[in-house]
Amino acid sequence: MATTDSGSDPGTVLPAADATTTTADAAVGPVVSRRRAVAALLALSFAAFCFVTTEVLPTGLLTIISADLGRSRSQVGLLVTGYALVVLLASLPLARATREVPRRLLLSGTLGLLALATLVTALAQDFWVLLASRLLTGLTQAMFWAVVASTATGLFPPEVRGRMVARLSIGNGLAPVLGVPVGTWLAQQTHWRVAFAVMSGLSVATCAAVALLLPGTAPGEGAAARGTAPDRRRMTVLLVTTGLAVTGAMGTFTYLTSLLLDFSGFGNGSLGPLLSVSGVFGVLGTLLLGRYLDRYPRPALIAPLGLLTAAMLGLFALGGTRPAALGMLALLGLSFNALAAAIQHRALQVAPGSTDMASAAMSAVFNLGIAAGSLLGAGLVATAGVRAVPLVGSLLAAAALLVMLTQG
Repeated sequence: MATTDSGSDPGTVLPAADATTTTADAAVGPVVSRRRAVAALLALSFAAFCFVTTEVLPTGLLTIISADLGRSRSQVGLLVTGYALVVLLASLPLARATREVPRRLLLSGTLGLLALATLVTALAQDFWVLLASRLLTGLTQAMFWAVVASTATGLFPPEVRGRMVARLSIGNGLAPVLGVPVGTWLAQQTHWRVAFAVMSGLSVATCAAVALLLPGTAPGEGAAARGTAPDRRRMTVLLVTTGLAVTGAMGTFTYLTSLLLDFSGFGNGSLGPLLSVSGVFGVLGTLLLGRYLDRYPRPALIAPLGLLTAAMLGLFALGGTRPAALGMLALLGLSFNALAAAIQHRALQVAPGSTDMASAAMSAVFNLGIAAGSLLGAGLVATAGVRAVPLVGSLLAAAALLVMLTQG
């Protein structure tokens, strides 16, 4: 039986008899060297960075792509909207269709397709080719998020699984802080196509790393292939909670720049550093949460929900004061990223069947929340003004908190 050495690094997994190997579970799961397991986790975290950066990058290049291809900004916006829609619709069917595919082959193949689709994006001379490449990229992301959490955490014992989820989440947390700003800067200095070509190259390198480092585990053999405490009702509650919280948060995130400019009174030149504050605190929130997920899984889910509610309510009530707005911005990033990691960990616990199917359902609900939040925010801005967006967002997050407290 594998055990953890409390005096060692949280990622260190030591079996009782041999310090050179680690097993995800005494009965099932791959046996790999500790170093290889940690390296595979890092590769998968960087893969998450590649996926999220590639997904969000067009938001920073909207005006550049629009001018280059002679299309309106709303048409170029379809590159993001269509992407989210594909992930929403394809996550569950793809997870179901690939249940028998070995995870090393599936994840490396998915990253290979990401590299190819992103290269087509970089070379596309026509808007419709560009849109098609983005939709293909969305399919690869739907597949990736359905299986990555169970694959990564299955390399480690259940008692450190929360810390591994948090470490996996660092990659997607760094994407808006590092990947998108650097990609936008690179596009401004050269061409928008260069930014996508670089992401394609990074995806190729990550594909090779994943293919080399992941063990050849058959589907269903990993220790995280099934929930540790399966409960269909709690999984349903988690999906409802996620939908409410993400809808509220993404409405606020979508119109955050308008809120900071029109209500808080910040200047255009300060938007980049301000959004970086939210991103940096998001990474810190994920790291902090990882220390408590394994010991206190339910409180570690409830606490970010409460902080998220407070952050959006604070933006509504105090956002007109710049120092308060800055503090609420940091709290917003910290709580939302921590919540995303906590939700993924909870899904691995209470999944009533395959954790891949649970992760796919969670990915679909997340993208539904992204789309619903954006639409809700647009309606509120048009009717009640931008200040109403965080108020309604806080009410939705509070409703999610109430559901979790009373039903979860």
